[in-house]
Order: sequence, then structure tokens, then C-alpha cells
Amino acid sequence: MHIELVKAQNKDIVFLVKLRKLTMVKHLEKAGLHLSDDQHLSRVKFHFNEAYIVKQLDERIGLLKYIETSNAIEILQLQILPSYQRKGIGNFLLNHMIQLSKSLHKSLVLKVLKENRARYLYERNGFKTIGEDRYEFYMELKK
Repeated sequence: MHIELVKAQNKDIVFLVKLRKLTMVKHLEKAGLHLSDDQHLSRVKFHFNEAYIVKQLDERIGLLKYIETSNAIEILQLQILPSYQRKGIGNFLLNHMIQLSKSLHKSLVLKVLKENRARYLYERNGFKTIGEDRYEFYMELKK
């Protein structure tokens, strides 16, 4: 699988807002959350310096955003365009992050909306639910 991660730039923001809406609105609305365009933009800009555009054959197909703390790597966003989902790309990226966390001897953590079926991808890869709030499960893959 030829996947490339390229540091996001300001010129990618319009794509990233569109991507976020395409991949997240249905899950957010099922949870009773209705976000404005400004709220979606704010989420895209959150930790923007840690955002990577997922490319396949030079086409932008997704986003991977993560931060590293002293004892963990936190995946903030992993989004793939709907037309590219269910083709193993999310799993490929998740395994990339698992290898990175292992090489750094850190846990890998993330949050997933309760209504998002991506939760099952994370569980299949060894993540365990360690907490939850009204909208999200907090998941971790231990070092």
C-alpha cells in the first residue's frame, strides 16, 4: 500500500474542513452534537502543527493528527475520505502509529465517539476502553 504522510499546510484547511464534515457529522449528530462551521474549523486548527495529510498516489485522502507527551502518543484525529474507507488504509495508519509508540516505549491513546464504528478497528488492534464520558470512549494500547 503506497501511503504518504505530508505535513499539513494552510492551503489544506479547506480540504480538512470538508473531510471532517464528510467523516464526522453523522457520528456527531447521532450523539446529539450539532457543530457550526466555525467549530469544525476550530477542531481542524487544534494542534494543526501536528497534522499530516494522508496521500495515496499524490491524492489527498485523509488526515492523521497526533501529539507526543512524556509517556504516550495521542491520536487526535484519524480521518479517511468515505470513498477510501474499508480498504485497509485506516488499519495501515493505525499500525504505523502502533509501531511508532512501541519504538518510543509509549502507550498509544485516543478518543472515539461512541457512535463511530472506528471503535471496532481500534479494538481489533488491541486497544482497550479505559474510560468514557457522555460522548466518547477513551481508549489505550499499553506499551
